[in-house]
Amino acid sequence: MKTHHLIFLLTAMFVVLFYDQEPGLNIGILGILVAVLTYFNTEKRFKTRTFYSVLATSILSSIAFAWYGDFASFFAIFTSLFLLGFTSKNKELKSILVIPVFAINFVTFIYRVFQFEQWLPQRKTESFWQKILAVVLIPAFLLLIFFAIYTHGSSHFASLFSDYELDIYLWQVIALSILGFFLAFNYFNFSIYEFFIKNNHYLKNDFLNEDKKLKPTYDFLDLPFERLSGVVSFVALNILLLFFIITFNYEQFVELPKATANQLAEETHERVGAVIASIVMAIGVIMFYFKGSFNFDNQAKSLKILAKIWVFLNTVLVISAFAKNSEYVFNLGLTYKRLGVYAFLILAIIGLIFTFIKNHQQKTNAYLFNQMVWYFYGTILVCSFINWGNLATVYNINNEKADFKFLYSLNYNDKILQEKFPKEMSERSNYEKELNDKKPFLSKILYYETLDF
Repeated sequence: MKTHHLIFLLTAMFVVLFYDQEPGLNIGILGILVAVLTYFNTEKRFKTRTFYSVLATSILSSIAFAWYGDFASFFAIFTSLFLLGFTSKNKELKSILVIPVFAINFVTFIYRVFQFEQWLPQRKTESFWQKILAVVLIPAFLLLIFFAIYTHGSSHFASLFSDYELDIYLWQVIALSILGFFLAFNYFNFSIYEFFIKNNHYLKNDFLNEDKKLKPTYDFLDLPFERLSGVVSFVALNILLLFFIITFNYEQFVELPKATANQLAEETHERVGAVIASIVMAIGVIMFYFKGSFNFDNQAKSLKILAKIWVFLNTVLVISAFAKNSEYVFNLGLTYKRLGVYAFLILAIIGLIFTFIKNHQQKTNAYLFNQMVWYFYGTILVCSFINWGNLATVYNINNEKADFKFLYSLNYNDKILQEKFPKEMSERSNYEKELNDKKPFLSKILYYETLDF
């Protein structure tokens, strides 16, 4: 299919799926249809391993939204489909560019949509207007004339049209058509501007030969002094971090257990936030010193060792926070926020691992971003695929860490609550299920369709 066919087809499907509907099963169906259309519209040379992987995750995330209908699965669909569209057009650009590429296309839509020669089929103008005149305008003119004559001559004929009220919300159709066309146009007809192609080399994973030449980063600081600055900085930072780890663990495992539950929660969250901020800044420090020739400086061995020690100590800090969060879960139970802490800490560990690899294997700073963007995407997918509410409910029930009121506030745990708390569940109506049952088919969430109470 050609570009304009895909745009108009997706626009029509968007209107059909969302007319007089709420977000639900329709978004999942749309996601699968877009993924399938993208597959058949992608040239063979762009069907790489990455393309097939993102194609699979696009379909799976669409199914996840149809099942749960929550923000996590919606974000997973949104991310997956735009990554799929991006990889279907170019296999050289780094995936992190998907954000600026589509952002600029959204902004320039109003300009690009009038460049008809780029997305509508080329044809001779004279022949085109002759066809419009012959097929549309003349028949429409004749139809209107004879329609007026026939309605004037027969009251029954006129009543066929005057007594029928077309039950369509015209403004909703127009609004959906505009939104659907906007999304379809930007998805199937996005432009990768020359700027991104020319600057893609800055996102390479490995240094070029000219990058390996030893030279100072700044004109006002010679190379030996810059090297000395790095050594002094890392020595000082390692000593400072070592003392912070000692005091952090003392406060976490000695002082805090004496606090109340509310104080424990507040203090733990503050300290975990400090740890995550510390890790981000730690990675930034290494990126600052090892962005260029220091990676290949034979006289910078001590600097490299100190940087690795810095990574190791930051890893110890993350493990300490991980252990404290686990103790927190063991004592007070599992919540969405505590699961989120685990996710951030795992991403921090992965970031430190790739920072070590970058330093050890002499990779560029862009290497870190190129790797982490996929792990961040993987985190989004995991959040959308797994029923975390049910998982937290099972853990808390088995360990007697929460009451019914809290468990009821978690999502997608109705079956386990019905089994464990039949009396409490019978006393309250299952609002979400009743609400879902009243919705039209395309607005339904499949999870609630599986509940039989």
